[in-house]
Amino acid sequence: MSVKTSADVLIGGKIYTLSGYESEEYLQKVANYINNKINEFDEMEQFRRIPVDMKATLLELNIADDYFKAKEQAEMLEKTVREKEKEIYELQHDLISANIKVESSEETAANLEKENKELLLNKAKLETSLADALLGKVKGQVPAEHAEQPQHQTDKHEEPRETDSPVHVTEQGGNKKHNSNKKR
Repeated sequence: MSVKTSADVLIGGKIYTLSGYESEEYLQKVANYINNKINEFDEMEQFRRIPVDMKATLLELNIADDYFKAKEQAEMLEKTVREKEKEIYELQHDLISANIKVESSEETAANLEKENKELLLNKAKLETSLADALLGKVKGQVPAEHAEQPQHQTDKHEEPRETDSPVHVTEQGGNKKHNSNKKR
């Protein structure tokens, strides 16, 4: 709790001692406000001609009017602040949601980029393999998977050899000839 303070103030040409839990500066500010209101009324010709008790009542009514207008303005400002706080909360929520979507999109993009790199690498390997296979055929080379098998070629002028197999195939003049071991 604050300490009670007192201050001598001048209001309407008279000295008053005000006391309260506010600072002396605040008490002087209140006295200043009252003096300004009195001065506003003193500048009006009609105010000077009315009785003193009526002047005091008009001054009190005017101060009460200022109070209610200030209170209404403060309530409107508080309502505006509450609306702005709600709007800020919703915007923060939208921002968080958008950040989550961005992070998810970035993660998806990174995964897709990784997958794309892998596919491009695989494509390059397949293209190289295909090119090697095609170049091997063009140059008359036997592809690597066929190179391990022994090749039995017969010379075009070589006679067929006797084997255990009853049928022999030889190439002569491009025609295939089937021989049988059977005696004729």
